[in-house]
Amino acid sequence: MVPMAFQSAPGAPLAVLITGASSGIGAAVAREYGKRGARVALLARRKEKLAEVSRDVPGSIAIACDVNDDASVQRAVREALGAFGELDVVVANAGIGVTGSVEELSIDDYRRQFETNVFGVLRTVKASLSSLKRTSGRLALLGSVSGFLSLPGTSAYAMSKFAVRALAEALGAELAAAGVSVTHVAPGFVESEIRKVDNSGQLHAERRDPIPPFLVMSNERAAHEIVSAVQARRPEVVVTNHGKAATFVATRFPRTVHSIVRLASSQVLSRVKAAGG
Repeated sequence: MVPMAFQSAPGAPLAVLITGASSGIGAAVAREYGKRGARVALLARRKEKLAEVSRDVPGSIAIACDVNDDASVQRAVREALGAFGELDVVVANAGIGVTGSVEELSIDDYRRQFETNVFGVLRTVKASLSSLKRTSGRLALLGSVSGFLSLPGTSAYAMSKFAVRALAEALGAELAAAGVSVTHVAPGFVESEIRKVDNSGQLHAERRDPIPPFLVMSNERAAHEIVSAVQARRPEVVVTNHGKAATFVATRFPRTVHSIVRLASSQVLSRVKAAGG
């Protein structure tokens, strides 16, 4: 029997749409909703990876979708609506990471970052909003701890996540009267391919994750926390303990954080120059 919290109407399992569902957090959130009895529409560009995830999620459908393309997103949402009738939950998860100093990155690098992480989210919202309003549904926007704290070399990514956070805050107020909840999801370091993808979007599966393993949360655990927060209609959830600590310090002691970051950055640059870099 499907838990009542996961039914959109008497006897009808919850209908969920997730972008970026072919790997990482998106795939894990899909599996978590599947465990809880929901019907899940999996959206991503990589058809083969989507098919793999779909096999793990009973009753799911896989839909090829590029969030950088208006028509692709609209078509994918129509296909999901055709299969499920309505949507009760939409998780705008698709995202990429562009890294490098402001001096190194081109305007096109920033544009590519925003096209996926900001406009991709916005396209997903626009295409699914009418259905969510009809069901008084739930909308989750994937931000990041980087939406609270921008570090050297992360300006493009952090800017995009600050924008997602701003969008979530505005939407939460705008949609309250319609009964639609908006949850801003801010993960810290979670198991994902994103740190193995270069600025051109090429995956380097052999690349070692630069983050120490003890800081990386499994995507299964992260997905459980995310889904629980979305279903509880929480306005925000910060995932990982280090993420909670970072956002707490960044929002309450910004001057101290900025001083520490600048000092650490200058020390790193000094060592690089001393080594002849």
